[in-house]
Amino acid sequence: MVKIKIIKDGPYLVSGKLPINEDIVQYDQEGTPLNTDKGKILSNDEECALCRCGESANKPFCDGSHKMTNFDGTENLENQKNNEDQTETIEGPDLILRDTPNLCAGAGFCHRAGGVWELTRNSDNVEAKKIAVEECHCCTSGRLIAVDKKTGKDLEKKLEASIGIPDGGPLCVKGDVEIISADGKSYPKRNKVTLCRCGKSANKPFCDGNHLDSF
Repeated sequence: MVKIKIIKDGPYLVSGKLPINEDIVQYDQEGTPLNTDKGKILSNDEECALCRCGESANKPFCDGSHKMTNFDGTENLENQKNNEDQTETIEGPDLILRDTPNLCAGAGFCHRAGGVWELTRNSDNVEAKKIAVEECHCCTSGRLIAVDKKTGKDLEKKLEASIGIPDGGPLCVKGDVEIISADGKSYPKRNKVTLCRCGKSANKPFCDGNHLDSF
């Protein structure tokens, strides 16, 4: 089984031959993120350790720097609860947007063409609806999920298990991957999550966007 075990004040221990690859972000002419392409494979080993402190000279892999820097990897155990009570719902004519702001990693895919929120409110327009769904698909953290208003079914693409690593960004975990805390408890499974690898997040083990200023 593919899983990520968090080592206390240490790295992420990845096991089960979970593919790890570069994520290459594509931008439009204004510099707004459009989508992500799969880059080169970095690892497909049975087991590897990925840096969590942000100080490794061998990123994304751990080189033991967390021991030298006295890294504090204390996890926010509130994350072990489901986020449903923190999810906001925005209803448009044809789409419902489920938005959980505390999951945001600041990737910026949601800002194109006026933003996913405004696009949802105008989702009776075919193009607006199409772009809104695309932006939700590209949301790396799972913050944004588009729901078909007629059927009530979410339009999230089910992803194969892997880890994508964008340049200067978090670990983008995709698919059915179990994430286990340092105290041995599993976090709720989601189709997409972003794990901090700069060491600065106040929402460990998840990314809160602090890498945008510090990584």
